[in-house]
Amino acid sequence: MTTIYHNPRCSKSRQTLQLLRDNGIEPDIVLYLESPIDRATLLDLLDKLNLSAGQLVRRSEQEFKDRNLGRDGVAQEQLIAAMLDCPKLIERPIVVVGNSARLGRPPENVLEIIDV
Repeated sequence: MTTIYHNPRCSKSRQTLQLLRDNGIEPDIVLYLESPIDRATLLDLLDKLNLSAGQLVRRSEQEFKDRNLGRDGVAQEQLIAAMLDCPKLIERPIVVVGNSARLGRPPENVLEIIDV
């Protein structure tokens, strides 16, 4: 099963979804801005992506700046809490296949985990 954590407003997310479909994959689509993910899911995604919270947070978002998350010494736990509180801070799209996940930036990254 393939799952995409998708934001339809994001061009990279739309491109990644289309890439999956072009390869014959109709993924489960999680609209994580409408149905926010829980802590266990976020931690699982970080593990599958092999990324830290600091690598998954969207630094360009105004909420990142408003929360002063770019300052020195911000703990991973603070970033996780911020992403749970404001899902827009989670980088997208994320594609999960089994125990593997890739960030679709660029969309071609997901080719590493899909069976085509």
